[in-house]
Amino acid sequence: MDDIYDAYATFEELEIFTAAIERWDMSCIDELPDYMQIFYRTLLNVVDEIEEEIAKDGRSYRVYYAKESLKAVARAYFEEARWFNEGYTPTMEEYLPAAIVSTGYPMLSTVSLLGMGDIVTKETFEWLFNDAKIVRASTTLFRFMDDIVTSKFEKERGHVVCSIDCYMKQYGVSEQEALDALNKQVVDLWKDINEEFLRPTAAPMAVLMRVLNLTKVVDLLYKGDDGYTRVRKVVKDKIASHFINPVPII
Repeated sequence: MDDIYDAYATFEELEIFTAAIERWDMSCIDELPDYMQIFYRTLLNVVDEIEEEIAKDGRSYRVYYAKESLKAVARAYFEEARWFNEGYTPTMEEYLPAAIVSTGYPMLSTVSLLGMGDIVTKETFEWLFNDAKIVRASTTLFRFMDDIVTSKFEKERGHVVCSIDCYMKQYGVSEQEALDALNKQVVDLWKDINEEFLRPTAAPMAVLMRVLNLTKVVDLLYKGDDGYTRVRKVVKDKIASHFINPVPII
């Protein structure tokens, strides 16, 4: 979905595509270009398969939240595409609501709970969808760490403005001053995440750990370099230590 919005579609195609995702109806598929149809059909089919599986345990209500989180990602991508199409640099207050959703992390935090047992309830999903502090901190941290290490490469390929651009324009500072300010906010956001483990929340510890583990992945991939786009030794070794050469359990 990200590549469709960033690299392949025209703005006019994206208007139709976003509307189709909002409708979430296979009857929309004929309105889309062929390459979009492949993705759209797969997206709806995968979610249908998940719903069929978790319905066996009476948990099909969870799919509503998965769909809504995916629709939110599409809306955020479209907002960023609109800024790019118009050559517009938003304020930080305009940028962040869309940019933290476009990380995909609010969606990943949601869909990672679909197959969990009875520890996850409808109230847990409502907590996620009501601007939970730990999720907001995690996704904002992701956005800043991503922008800090990817901005130069993204600009070379004609990408939407990032938090660095928005901060520089809004506050009239240099690029280095913007980087320093965002790096400081990353440190403060880690404090917000840690704070959520020190007091009772509406979500069980297992759910908080899901969000924390997703944040740890960001810290691995984007600390000092874009380890997602350019996978190098550190990331390869970490993956190997977990899945290829794990420490044996005695």
